[in-house]
Amino acid sequence: MKKVIRRCSAVMVAALLIGACGGNDSESSDPTGSPAEAEASIPADSPQRIVSLSPSHTEMLFAIGAGDHVVAVDSLSTYPDETQAVLTDLSAFEPNVEAISKYEPDLVVIADDSSGISGQLAAIGIDTWIGLAPTTIDEVYEQVTELGDVVGRADGATALVAEMSSSIDEIVAGATALAEPPTYYHELDDTYFSVTSNTFIGSLYSMLGLRNIADATEGDTDYPQLSAEFIVTQDPDLIFLADTKCCGVTADTVAGRPGWEGLAAVMNGNVIEMDDDIASRWGPRVVDYLRAIAEAIAGLAN
Repeated sequence: MKKVIRRCSAVMVAALLIGACGGNDSESSDPTGSPAEAEASIPADSPQRIVSLSPSHTEMLFAIGAGDHVVAVDSLSTYPDETQAVLTDLSAFEPNVEAISKYEPDLVVIADDSSGISGQLAAIGIDTWIGLAPTTIDEVYEQVTELGDVVGRADGATALVAEMSSSIDEIVAGATALAEPPTYYHELDDTYFSVTSNTFIGSLYSMLGLRNIADATEGDTDYPQLSAEFIVTQDPDLIFLADTKCCGVTADTVAGRPGWEGLAAVMNGNVIEMDDDIASRWGPRVVDYLRAIAEAIAGLAN
């Protein structure tokens, strides 16, 4: 029986999966540059046939140069463009061992094992690697490094981490400093589910000094469902929409909500339409998301 390769971090977050709409993101920039093209000798015992059931890790695999060994990805793994050649109807939510085994993988990459798929795959001699949702950017770097080791692309992973950390450090260092920390509301869907600063996506906003209105709920979940009245009362300086694909929400539809027309973010044009997929993943495009936040903060100073 083969082993299950695990990475212990934060619990998997359903809200992140909600945001993984799997849209075509071909226009998004690739922050990794040369690391995605890095060539390195692959150890003989490295996986030769990889199936990825996690959009975040699919992006990592291609960015560290392991894309040529990816033989199938789940239905939501639509980035980068190269995934189109291996895109399948495999489900990341309800993985099926028979459907997966048809691709004859020697490694299956997943972001959650609540279904028990790792044990089912182990029973037929297939390794799995599990990368749970992180809570900090350092955990993302650790995950990239470990995945690189597992698939024999340690050099590509090292280069990717260096490129990501350099870009993120530059964004943070260059972020606009305001006299008072701006407040924000991050919208996961059009029923007002949000995130607290304890989540990974919340940590990105904290890196740039923003104050999360959802932290005031002090509930028993880091993915609280806020009320429209609460959001209006808090009157955030910035509203970030991570439901533009899943729910068709736009700055205009937000402005049309009863009572929202008087919000500071609406009146000042600071309702930011984000990419659902990037907002729900923790791959290389975290750099893109952080840069978008920094640009929104800079807009407050103008």
